[in-house]
Amino acid sequence: IFSMALIPVLLLIIYINRKDKMSPEPVWQLIRAFLLGLLSAPLSFAVSVPSEILGLYSHDVVTVADAIRISFFGAAIPEEAAKLFILWLVVRKNKYFDEKMDGIVYAVCVSMGFAAFENVLYLFGNVEDYMSVGVSRAMTSLPAHFCFGIIMGYYYSLAKFERKNKMKNKTMTFLAPMIAHGIYDSILFATTVLTV
Repeated sequence: IFSMALIPVLLLIIYINRKDKMSPEPVWQLIRAFLLGLLSAPLSFAVSVPSEILGLYSHDVVTVADAIRISFFGAAIPEEAAKLFILWLVVRKNKYFDEKMDGIVYAVCVSMGFAAFENVLYLFGNVEDYMSVGVSRAMTSLPAHFCFGIIMGYYYSLAKFERKNKMKNKTMTFLAPMIAHGIYDSILFATTVLTV
């Protein structure tokens, strides 16, 4: 189960690291980003649980509006906020963060840490059917988190290295992956509602 949960994650990290051809990051920095990324999953509960208590969303999804609320307030907002905080911790005093591609690499490693934690929970929560769940997540959820990481890292790097539109890029560092994540989850939840 652990192999099924983690091998696709590691392959995506290797893939993005190979794209960093000019000045690849030290392996220990990637491992650090991944391990800290694991912490972003429980950290996201610090936002999602109060949101549920406040009634911003419910796990009882019966309408498309319910699907959108849980997608944004239960997943996209808390998860991307937690990942952004961890990314900030990883790169804020990192001397190796010296080119635009690095932001993408680090953000993907953090995002894959989150995805690995989530993947292990899902697979151990479906032990009898872990193989099909693992394949399904490897084809959908993991690439989605990979893409959210790319988006976050892209804007994080722009905010650091570009002088123009600094405030816009800082805002988009959170806003763009959060919207992409929310739309992705909304489609999944709405499809479940509409097919019931």
